Amino acid sequence: MKKSLPVTETRNPETRFIDRMTVEEQVNAFINEDAKIIEAVKTVRHSIERTVEAVTASFMEGGRLIYAGAGTSGRLAILDASECPPTFGVPSEMVQAAIAGGERAVTAAVEGAEDNEKAGEDDLKKMNFSSKDILIGIAASGTTPYVRGACRYARSIKSRTVLITCNPEGNFPETDILVNPVTGPEVITGSTRLKAGTVTKMLLNMITSISMIRIGKVYENLMVDVQATNEKLRARALRILVESTGVEHEHAAKLLTEAAGDLKSAIFVAKSGGSFSDAREKIRKSGGFLYKALSE
Repeated sequence: MKKSLPVTETRNPETRFIDRMTVEEQVNAFINEDAKIIEAVKTVRHSIERTVEAVTASFMEGGRLIYAGAGTSGRLAILDASECPPTFGVPSEMVQAAIAGGERAVTAAVEGAEDNEKAGEDDLKKMNFSSKDILIGIAASGTTPYVRGACRYARSIKSRTVLITCNPEGNFPETDILVNPVTGPEVITGSTRLKAGTVTKMLLNMITSISMIRIGKVYENLMVDVQATNEKLRARALRILVESTGVEHEHAAKLLTEAAGDLKSAIFVAKSGGSFSDAREKIRKSGGFLYKALSE
């Protein structure tokens, strides 16, 4: 029976008696297990590279990145999707997530939702999923029916497809790319919000962040398309302008106001002079890459 189980559902011999450990031992047990995550990610670096290239290609074609997942996987997908617009200044529809059970499943378990294979397809159809979009299915076991249905539909319309899982083997849905860092049994048997959840968050961070870098949303290592929608983000935009150009704080504030909050054009003008309209045009012609517009 154990052989038929996903590895994330098997018992971890290192934590078999964690209920009898001291707090210090329990903390160390979690640390030791989490330390295995980095090595697992290193083994799939080439799959991550291929995924970034596929996501970037979809973005360049005007497509979207759509995640599909159930439970923890779906919630992590929603978290990543929701953080892309304020960080990179992209429209909210550019990165989206479908979760089994819908909005109610974000904060509560929806019984049986993940077992509905057709719902995965139906949810993509509701999002007007197209061949220009890319689907990343997320399932710790790799076999979640909801994710399987989404992957099947995406392939049927010739969309790019990726599966993120943490299971060494299984009856996985067919996808173009498999990203499979095997993190082993969980500290608490079957609790995939632990190592499987942590590695998923790491992967989603890398995939969206590097893809955004590849389409010009980052200058050096600064988020130059940040949307200054609150006081904290306005202060961040100002710091980025000062940091990237060396201008005085007061002058930076004046430039940012004159640029109507357009941080990229403010940086361009601070570094090379000229008008903001010329700056915007040169940045546009450079595909949004500020370093190219500045001929750096």
